[in-house]
Amino acid sequence: MFQFVFKRILMIIPTFLAITLITFALVHLIPGDPIEIRMGERGVSPEVHAQMMEQLGLNKPLHEQYLTYVGNVLQGDFGSSFRNNEPVLKEFFTLFPATVELAFFALLWSLIFGIALGVIAAVKKDSWLSHIVTSLSLTGYSMPIFWWGLILILYFSTPLGLPAGGRLPSEYWIEAETGFMLIDTWRSNEPGAFVAAIKSLILPAIVLGTIPLAVVTRMTRSSMLEVLGEDYIRTARAKGLSMTRIVIVHALRNALIPVVTVVGLIVGQLLSGAVLTENIFSWPGIGKWIIDAINARDYPVLQGSVLIIATIIILVNLTVDLVYGIVNPRIRHR
Repeated sequence: MFQFVFKRILMIIPTFLAITLITFALVHLIPGDPIEIRMGERGVSPEVHAQMMEQLGLNKPLHEQYLTYVGNVLQGDFGSSFRNNEPVLKEFFTLFPATVELAFFALLWSLIFGIALGVIAAVKKDSWLSHIVTSLSLTGYSMPIFWWGLILILYFSTPLGLPAGGRLPSEYWIEAETGFMLIDTWRSNEPGAFVAAIKSLILPAIVLGTIPLAVVTRMTRSSMLEVLGEDYIRTARAKGLSMTRIVIVHALRNALIPVVTVVGLIVGQLLSGAVLTENIFSWPGIGKWIIDAINARDYPVLQGSVLIIATIIILVNLTVDLVYGIVNPRIRHR
């Protein structure tokens, strides 16, 4: 077991270095001068431009900038924003709770409905219900987030009384003690704030969770079909056990093992999908922060945010990998 864990942790090092290099290269390929964008219409003289380039360290060769960047990251310094001089790490964790809250509920509803639909499609194999579930899951996986979000806003926001943007309507003022709006509104004395926060969460959570829902549905269906064909399931049927007991007690537990592995990949989809979802719904999380940084050519914010998100995804996948190794001991010897 120790060797299995050590190998998995060792694989993180080259992955981490590759992410820093790719992120640094891609960020510096974005066209536009961050100094000119920062100054806007006021413009800047060549002397002031050169002074600001030196101040921000952008006048050095790229390889020196990269080595300096990696060295600072290893010391826990992700730099400061070009726009407001705030530390990147501080800004990230100030905005991260909003993204976590959105991603958590998107994941929650996608797992609940995805597993249920996958089980139904497997049990009712070759029926019209199974074909509908399969078709809808394929459609959901192909759904562009920006188009799906606009459709929900146009046709469901007003009729259902759901906010089209933001985490809380403007008539409420809640002190952000934890950063999680549902927790803060629940603890506040503002009547109706908690319900308003839930309503604000519904549409963006549906949009963000649609693709994970499709993935979980198809994975659950495929895994359930494989498990339902095993010998021990046929033995359970021969003993006269009810189909409900066979599915829930015997089949579903084993069928969920591959789904647990997919959860690690879904976390990456949620964090990447949050970039578009948060901008469509004006959700003040890291996705909107990253888009604003791209528009401002804010290199430290872009590099730091992508690196932190990638690290989180790596750690989540490592955790899932280790849990899968515990559940299925055969994986440890691969």
